[in-house]
Amino acid sequence: MLAFWKKRNRRQARSGTATPAPVVNWRVAGVTAGVVASFAVAALLLMLALDRPVRRVLVEGAFQRVSPPEIESAVVDVVHGGLASVNLDQVRDSIERIEWVDRAVVRRHWPDAIRVIVTEQVAAARWNEAGLLNARGELFIRNARYVPPELPLLQGPDGSERIVARLYLEAQGRLLEAGLRLTGVQLDERGAWQLELANGVAVKLGRQSVDARLERFIRLASPLVAKRLAEINYVDMRYTNGFSVGWNSRSALAVAPQEVATPDG
Repeated sequence: MLAFWKKRNRRQARSGTATPAPVVNWRVAGVTAGVVASFAVAALLLMLALDRPVRRVLVEGAFQRVSPPEIESAVVDVVHGGLASVNLDQVRDSIERIEWVDRAVVRRHWPDAIRVIVTEQVAAARWNEAGLLNARGELFIRNARYVPPELPLLQGPDGSERIVARLYLEAQGRLLEAGLRLTGVQLDERGAWQLELANGVAVKLGRQSVDARLERFIRLASPLVAKRLAEINYVDMRYTNGFSVGWNSRSALAVAPQEVATPDG
């Protein structure tokens, strides 16, 4: 290739001709630049025309704990400029910081409104003294003014909300099938687990092999407990193969009398 160009250059030198330089059609270039600039100006003018002040907040949702004025106030606090330039993500974040708001969908509603669709939190359980958990095991209120007493009570150290809720969700359905109602789950500071059944019956699972002990309670102990629920104070599952029952009469029935409950719980 290099040799070819050298030969070509020699021929051009001998013939006295030069390679013509590219010619720029400045008229066409000027027209093109003018068209682009016109479109940019038109787009800017259109945005300015559409960027009207936000005059209305349209709120939709089924409200029990959140009021529409709270939503409107959260929107007004973060809206700066007109409808076209408002930051919808910022508006949504402001709304979702309100207690009892689970999620919000925010949209522009031309020519001068913001439309907000709000979904409230649904309390699935109490947490410790005055907290509330949703169905995902998330603590969405730490100090609620009103805590529904009919909700199950879940207890545990800070940060353990999800694992306590997980055990509750795994156990409640299976216990209902066995004729028992689960009203609470407790995880103490040492890592020991305890279930609370209707009538205040405690099921001690301890710290070790918790899933296996729960499975054994459902399979072996739950038929007895379901039949004599009113007579029982607690069921202790902290055995290798069996369990013991604490009766209201303060007498105990040991299903595995040859073993002693392990000191893990």
